[in-house]
Amino acid sequence: MAKITYIEHDGTEHVVDVKTGLTVMEGAVKNNVPGIDADCGGACACATCHVYVDDAWKDKTGESSAMEESMLDFAENVEPNSRLSCQIKVSDALDGLVVRLPESQH
Repeated sequence: MAKITYIEHDGTEHVVDVKTGLTVMEGAVKNNVPGIDADCGGACACATCHVYVDDAWKDKTGESSAMEESMLDFAENVEPNSRLSCQIKVSDALDGLVVRLPESQH
């Protein structure tokens, strides 16, 4: 179980416990965090679960795959710390992870 903080574009924080093995996107959907629509259900086929990974966590969340990078081309306001939350697998090492949601996903 990992405690993950989702921060909406307006600063509203949602701190939720997410089971190990789920994705950051699944944790948001199961806990009704607004701003992560997950239209494709986690298949890396859309960009509606776009998040900004807090700089302190970039190394721990791993690198984007080529497929994820190509899907991020469809997201708005992509930054160097942009990820698709469906591609970040939750582990104990991510306890305390902070992700921010883009303004375009509200």
